[in-house]
Amino acid sequence: MHILHIDDHVIILNKPAGLPVLPDGWEKGSEYLVKMLEAKYDKIFIVHRLDKITSGVMVFARDAETHRALNMQFEKHTAEKVYHAIVEGNPRWEEKITKFPLHANVGHKHRTIVDDKNGKPSETRFKLLKRYQSSALVEAQPMTGRTHQIRAHASALGHPLLGDVLYGASETDLTPRPALHAHSLTIELNGQRETFSAPYPGDFRATLERLKR
Repeated sequence: MHILHIDDHVIILNKPAGLPVLPDGWEKGSEYLVKMLEAKYDKIFIVHRLDKITSGVMVFARDAETHRALNMQFEKHTAEKVYHAIVEGNPRWEEKITKFPLHANVGHKHRTIVDDKNGKPSETRFKLLKRYQSSALVEAQPMTGRTHQIRAHASALGHPLLGDVLYGASETDLTPRPALHAHSLTIELNGQRETFSAPYPGDFRATLERLKR
């Protein structure tokens, strides 16, 4: 993993895709991010999560006081998370605010679905970054923190993430995983607001190169 910033209070890193933050229920003997970090840096505190399939910026606290302060930022939505995603199809919009209510962990596939009756208020702001022939690179900023929020909202707009078969995308050999990357995270540290960015991993860059051709 690539450490982006480390001090006495936080560890900020670029999580690789395919590595779970905590052990999956059926893979208790496998490697996971927290175990790897604690083996090197002792006790750490989880502030937020990324899906196993998602790469990108994550922050961990190294003491209880910092953990509380960061948790407050995420709860009050003053922590700003920006993702980049490659979606199927070519959106007709340049920018789109999506507010479909979401209900998580539905059915045996544990999908998040749009549910007007039982769903929780959810908001994602999408912005088109680049168009390709049959897909697009978009920025996604979740204003709430629902499970699989970007994936479910993109699918509900008719543009599931490339490779995200769970949310209605077609089978493809363009990407080995749903094309989602946590691109940047803005938080307050030591009284100052700072932004940390993670470069695209190799598979994400390779997918974009193939789309250009």
